[in-house]
Amino acid sequence: MMKQATHDAADLMSAGEDPDLMNLARHLDDAERDRLAQIEEYAQRNIRRQCLAPWEEGRLPLEILEGLGEIGLGELHLDGSSPLFRGLAHTALARADVSISAVVGIHNELIVGMIDTLGSQRQREQWLPGLRRFRSFGAFCLTEPDHGSDVAGGLATSATLRGSQWHIQGSKRWIGMGTVADVALVWARDTADGEVKGFLVPTSTPGYQARKINNKTGLRIMPNADIELDVTVDEDAMLPGATSFAATNRGLRSSRAWVGWQAVGAQQALLDIARTYALQRDQFGSPLASFQLIQVALAKVAGNLAVSTSFMAELTRLQADRELTMMHASLGKATLTRLARESAAAAREILGGNGILSDHEAAKIAGDIEAIYTYEGSQGINLLIAARELTGVSAFA
Repeated sequence: MMKQATHDAADLMSAGEDPDLMNLARHLDDAERDRLAQIEEYAQRNIRRQCLAPWEEGRLPLEILEGLGEIGLGELHLDGSSPLFRGLAHTALARADVSISAVVGIHNELIVGMIDTLGSQRQREQWLPGLRRFRSFGAFCLTEPDHGSDVAGGLATSATLRGSQWHIQGSKRWIGMGTVADVALVWARDTADGEVKGFLVPTSTPGYQARKINNKTGLRIMPNADIELDVTVDEDAMLPGATSFAATNRGLRSSRAWVGWQAVGAQQALLDIARTYALQRDQFGSPLASFQLIQVALAKVAGNLAVSTSFMAELTRLQADRELTMMHASLGKATLTRLARESAAAAREILGGNGILSDHEAAKIAGDIEAIYTYEGSQGINLLIAARELTGVSAFA
C-alpha cells in the first residue's frame, strides 16, 4: 500500500471537529444556532457513550429521555422552531445514537405532531402536556403482521361504532414504544365506510396487549412490539382530522423526510469515529490516516455525508415553503439511507477487526442504519413511490 505525505494530526482533527460539513447552521438565527450547539454538546456528553450498554442489552434508558424532555426535545413540533433547526436537532441526536433519535423523531413527527394537527382541543389538552416533556409516551400503530408496504389498501384492523363507543380489533407489528407507551395512536378501518381513521387508545384500556420484539440487530434501544387490540373506547377517541388514509399519508411524508436527517447524523458519527481511529492507530510505523486506501475511504464517507447534508438542506427549504411532495420525501429517504449504508461499510472497514465490535461504535451504527434503511417504507417501495410521481404510472402490483 502506497503512502502519501503525512499531515499534522492536530490540524486534521481541528479541520474535522465541526460535523456540519456544509455549514448549514449558518442559515439559523443566533438563538437557534446557540440552542443547536447546546443540543450537540449535550448529546455527545450525555447520550453517545451512555447508550452503548443499553444498545447491547436491548434496553430503553428512560433516564436519557427525561433529560431530553428538560431541554425541550419532546416539543420540537410545538415550539415554533424553524424546519432547519428541527432537522439539525434530529441530526445531533442521530450522531449520538440512532435509536434515541428514532424515539425522539417518531414522538415529534407521528405522535405530538398528529395529535396537535389532527386532534380535538380536548385531546390536545389531555395528552400534549405530558408528551411534550417526555413524562408520557405515545406509540404510532399502523403496520400490521400481514400488511407493511401495502398497508394503505390492506389495513385489516377494524373499528366499529356501536352506539357512543368504538370497538377496535386487530393486530399491529413493529410498533415503536409499544410496550412503554401511555397512549397508542391506532389506525383502523371503519367498518361503516371503509375509511382508515385514527384513534387515541390509552394503553391501560382492557384488551390492549403489547409484546416486545426481541433479537433485533439494529435500533436495539427502541422497544418495538407486537400489539393485539380488542378494545372499546369512547366515540371522541377518534381524531377529528384523521378520517381517511390521506391524513396518515401527510404525516408519513414528513416522517420520511425526517429519516433523511437520521442518515446525516449517522454519517457524521461514522466520519468522527473512522477519522479519529485512523489518526490514532499506527500500522507499519505510521498512522492509518497516512495510507492512501484509508484516505480514499474517509473521503468517500465525507462525500456521502456532504451530498446527504445538501439534499436535506434543499428538502427542508421545500418543507418551509410548503412545496414538499411525497416524491421528494421518498426519494430523499431512499437515497440518503443507501448512502449511509455505503458510509457504514467504508467506516467499518477502516477499523479492521475492531470494526465489528459494538463498543467501537461503527458496527453499532451500521446495524442501526440497516433499520432506518428499511423502516418508514422500504428502499424499493420508496423508489417506486418517487417513480410513480415522476412518470404518472404506478408500478405497484
